[in-house]
Amino acid sequence: MSVSKLVNNESVEETYIYVADFEHIAANATSSNQVTIGEIPAGGGVKQVVVYEATALVGASDITLDVGTTTGDPDELIDALDVDAMTAPVYNTGDLFEAANAGGIDLVGLTNTATDIVAEWNGTVASLTAGKVVVAITVVNPGKFA
Repeated sequence: MSVSKLVNNESVEETYIYVADFEHIAANATSSNQVTIGEIPAGGGVKQVVVYEATALVGASDITLDVGTTTGDPDELIDALDVDAMTAPVYNTGDLFEAANAGGIDLVGLTNTATDIVAEWNGTVASLTAGKVVVAITVVNPGKFA
């Protein structure tokens, strides 16, 4: 697993990159093993979340991913995405995006206090033998100019 933050000092946007291979997914499955993969800063919001299955997950056919800010059910940004069934990258399928987005780009998860972004893997992970998934989260951070 690796987590990176790409920052352009001239931009109000920041991007977190979360790369999870099959071993990391298997070791961190279930709601008790959620992984912090980014942060919405105070005054910020999430512009987009893109999930890409870079290497096909092999050995299980029920691997799902949730990404959000509520540790009880982190599905605001990506909701119950069936990762091993993906045929192309998927973006903004979470509850907040679905409710807010009517065809344009809407910021979601707007907050006055810094809030962690977590990933939750579920499924029959003990059977995984290969695979890698990349998640890119674009956060808007106007607070860094305050």
